[in-house]
Amino acid sequence: MTPGRIPVPPAWAHLPFFQTHWPEIDRRLADETDWLPGPDRLFAAYDNLSPQDMRVIILGQDPYPTPGHANGLAFSVAADIALPRSLRNIFAEMQDDLGKAPPNGDLSHWSAQGVFLANTALSVRPGAAGAHARWGWERLARQAIDEAQKHGPLAFLLWGKHAQKAVSGLPRAEDLVIATAHPSPLSARRGFFGSRPFSRINAWLQDRGRPPIIWVP
Repeated sequence: MTPGRIPVPPAWAHLPFFQTHWPEIDRRLADETDWLPGPDRLFAAYDNLSPQDMRVIILGQDPYPTPGHANGLAFSVAADIALPRSLRNIFAEMQDDLGKAPPNGDLSHWSAQGVFLANTALSVRPGAAGAHARWGWERLARQAIDEAQKHGPLAFLLWGKHAQKAVSGLPRAEDLVIATAHPSPLSARRGFFGSRPFSRINAWLQDRGRPPIIWVP
């Protein structure tokens, strides 16, 4: 792939990341023979979300490294893909919290309502989790959140130490921060289960006169 052929999301193109770090990442992607989620979905978390529309932050680490799973939205998979284990636990907690859960793993309806489903690294080599994690991607998520904060308070839903470290110093007193263990099977029982984050976020939004997130369509 020729560098410069992946469109930059217009609503975020002014961020310093796209001048300082994106050209080098773009070049490195062009040198990769195969990577996920591919150019059409690379900026999916940003493409249909502008800074003023962001309401909730949910950060993942990097895309699913299994071919066919990554779709550019953190934790999300296509509707016909079996639920990964972490997403299965997310839905189990949602069932306990709200009494219902989505019918499949496509979370695009969350994104459409202002839920920022971004991985801190937007690309990965198939079968090699974390392969692109040190490329400088994390600056984009921090800059995007900082930009969105100019438009009002945000709800931070931080699952695991990686997400908590990734936004260190960004949440303000007026923001909601729910920080728990990761929904991974290795850690979900250490504080993720029972945290009831979805109802808590909606109560916080409604207390501020803002519409709740429709978590289950």
